[in-house]
Amino acid sequence: MLLGLTIRDVVLIDRLTLAFRPGLCVLTGETGAGKSILLDALGLALGRRAEAGLVRAGAKEAAVSAEFAVGRNHPAHAILREAGLDGDGETIVLRRLLATDGRSRAFVNDAPSSVGLLRELGDSLVEIQGQFEQRGLLDPANHRMILDAFAEQSVGPGTLAQAWHDWRAAREREAEAARLLAASREEEDLLRHHLDELRALMPEEDEEGRLAERRTLLQNAERLAETVAEAIGELGGDAGAQAALARATRRLERARERAQGFLDAPLAAAERAGAETAEALAALGAAARQLEPRELEKVEERLFALRGLGRKHQIPVAELPALQQRMTAQLAAIEEGAENVEHLVRATAEARAGFIAAAERVSRARAQAAGRLDASVAAELTPLRLDKARFRTVLTPLAEADWSEHGCERVHFEIATTPGAPFGPLARIASGGELSRFMLALKLVLANISSVPTLIFDEVDSGIGGAVAAAVGERLQRLGTSLQVLVVTHSPQVAARGAHHWRVAKRLAARDTVTRVEELDPDTRQEEIARMLSGRIVTAEARAAAASLIAGGRA
Repeated sequence: MLLGLTIRDVVLIDRLTLAFRPGLCVLTGETGAGKSILLDALGLALGRRAEAGLVRAGAKEAAVSAEFAVGRNHPAHAILREAGLDGDGETIVLRRLLATDGRSRAFVNDAPSSVGLLRELGDSLVEIQGQFEQRGLLDPANHRMILDAFAEQSVGPGTLAQAWHDWRAAREREAEAARLLAASREEEDLLRHHLDELRALMPEEDEEGRLAERRTLLQNAERLAETVAEAIGELGGDAGAQAALARATRRLERARERAQGFLDAPLAAAERAGAETAEALAALGAAARQLEPRELEKVEERLFALRGLGRKHQIPVAELPALQQRMTAQLAAIEEGAENVEHLVRATAEARAGFIAAAERVSRARAQAAGRLDASVAAELTPLRLDKARFRTVLTPLAEADWSEHGCERVHFEIATTPGAPFGPLARIASGGELSRFMLALKLVLANISSVPTLIFDEVDSGIGGAVAAAVGERLQRLGTSLQVLVVTHSPQVAARGAHHWRVAKRLAARDTVTRVEELDPDTRQEEIARMLSGRIVTAEARAAAASLIAGGRA
């Protein structure tokens, strides 16, 4: 709630400090006394538009401070924390300085701030109901939130928002998978061609090094072949070592029986030598075959093919096996990707159906709440002399492209002020007083859901009197039991209902006229209400009527 307002050098106000309290606070005074100046000054502190004409004549700058008490769960704390300011205190002070050139400076809890932050905080702390205020209930952007709050738990906006985010996330996953699949499909033919080339060669780990060593060896094949041929000639043939060992072994075998074991060891050694010689000849033959000129041709052909493929893919030959594995995996992924996209399409459809189901539940709850809201507002209009007016809550279905986490319909309030007149936005009501009374009816119905702790009504009693003014006063008093309500009024019936009463008046100072505000005690309050009833000359009958009104307001 608004705790205090300090004003310096604003139009007719030189110095003024006011302390406010809970409940219905009324401000009265003669026309031109400066009641509207108080609202203009408060508007400065709340971040409203600043005009150089508000600076008092002869002053360098105007200054306004408004102090508020805020509960721990009030949205203002979150606004402060988001702005990087301390948001844990029990009070918030909004201050504005306005220079004669129209430039202004803003402060929040004595810390320099932007006017935008001042306005955001002000909108969360005070709602001014007047002819030119287009915020709060008059702003269609707020109507959905108001209806959902009125519906309480039956709407379940949290579940709806989660369903929306789940659907959006599913759509994004599907779109990304489809994009990747489309890109992969464009490269699939080239990928298959590259993979066929790799599979034709089937590169092996460390193969390049082995082939290079083999090539170096084969480049000396001619000389090596001669050496191998000579070695074969020495070991093989009729004159070779193999034939000589064979002859020696036969002779030893023939003499073995006569030698009584004496030749067993030499014979075994000769047999082993023959076997080793045969193995050596076989190895030399194999080596000779590998030293053929065509073998070098084969090695070089494969080595150059591997290196060419490495250059083509701009990687070392050693990485070709890994490339083949990756390409094989990519092709498998493309095939799996098509199946994955189909799965994601189904998942998106399921998420969409889940959102639609949640949105339909919310829409039904909103429709039911709208009926209750319309009936509750209608019940308040007749006593306020708005019995010809009709109020309705309109739920307009949206195209799917406009669906959001808030559902599938737009919510806005409409009114028709006379029979047969078309419905239109609330702000089209011509009369400021009529609009204020209509806002009063709405606020009464919505009092328990408002996060704004302070309401200000201007011109709420314009053009009314008697029973209608009494009805307005009674409703303002009722509203003051749950919110802090400030009302600027010319109606004695409204003033008599106030829990606190201030009188605004002009006083002649040393050189000029200034506005003064005083809080009234029971006696001065009765005298002020009597003045409002009778005019300049306060009669005994007026005082008695004032006392009766005050007594009735307490009943």
